[in-house]
Amino acid sequence: MKNFAYAAPRSEAEVLELLSDEPGKVEILAGGTDVMGLLKKMVVTPDLVVNIMEVPSLKTIEPIEDGGIMIGSAVTLDEVLASHYLEDYRAITDAILGINSMQLQSQGTIGGEICQRARCWYFRNGKGLIATDAEQGDNRFHAILGNSSPAKFVSGSRIAPALIALDAMVRIVGPGEEEEELLPVVDFFRVPRNESQRETVLEPGQFITHVVLPPTESLQSATYEVRQGAGPEYPLAAAAASLKLKLGIVKEAKIVMGQVAPIPWISDDAAEVLRGLSIDDAVAEAAGEAAVARATPLSENEYKVQLAKVAVKRAVLLAAGLKTGGF
Repeated sequence: MKNFAYAAPRSEAEVLELLSDEPGKVEILAGGTDVMGLLKKMVVTPDLVVNIMEVPSLKTIEPIEDGGIMIGSAVTLDEVLASHYLEDYRAITDAILGINSMQLQSQGTIGGEICQRARCWYFRNGKGLIATDAEQGDNRFHAILGNSSPAKFVSGSRIAPALIALDAMVRIVGPGEEEEELLPVVDFFRVPRNESQRETVLEPGQFITHVVLPPTESLQSATYEVRQGAGPEYPLAAAAASLKLKLGIVKEAKIVMGQVAPIPWISDDAAEVLRGLSIDDAVAEAAGEAAVARATPLSENEYKVQLAKVAVKRAVLLAAGLKTGGF
């Protein structure tokens, strides 16, 4: 691990003062469940690490005027699970429960989880985000969608698909003290085209302060992950579904897949299958098939196409309040 300076500011303004406009010079530390491993392997080599866990404004969950919820980026995942404000946001709590580790839930934060770096063993062993080895090398866990660019990794966040399905936003501040914006989570992620870009649109000198959830307005949602076992390992494929039903008929739908593309992957085709229909096993199956119809698996990950199809089907069934028929 490279030597670095450490700071623990007590306000958002103090955080901004410490950040740098030079890429890679400063890393944000919250729970540390991801960044500590990257520091140890020297995948990231900052001069300064800024701990945001001492900033009170980043550690609250509170309702806002429009009926939505604002969650500080340093709120831990178990605090999100315990909050009664999140009772109607099942897709989010499903995703956190799927992590299935008390340690990761109590230490990890919602902001840190959204900013998880790429799930790619080439990247995590120092070969960069644009790892040419992934094209024909060991790509068992790599992307099956959106992989036509040099980036073949899968997006690391397990909560992001749920947030996108629920039309959540993130509050970003910086680089200047007066600069801030509310950005839809769907626009937060990007596919890097070269090693100078990261997986999100955050620029040097910026950081996430809050996640903003809109009112659910009777929206039903769920997340389903296909995992190898019952431990905290990352899923092989996942999906979040949100549905607005009227008299049992789907009026609005959004399907977002995880662990299958360099960004959380929205399937408009799957959502279109659902609109105007009543959810049953056959309809959910058709949505799953539509979601993976454009998949372009790599040399060793074609198996993920079937897993992604299952994840979508079961997320839709769960969101509709139906049994999945699986284990």
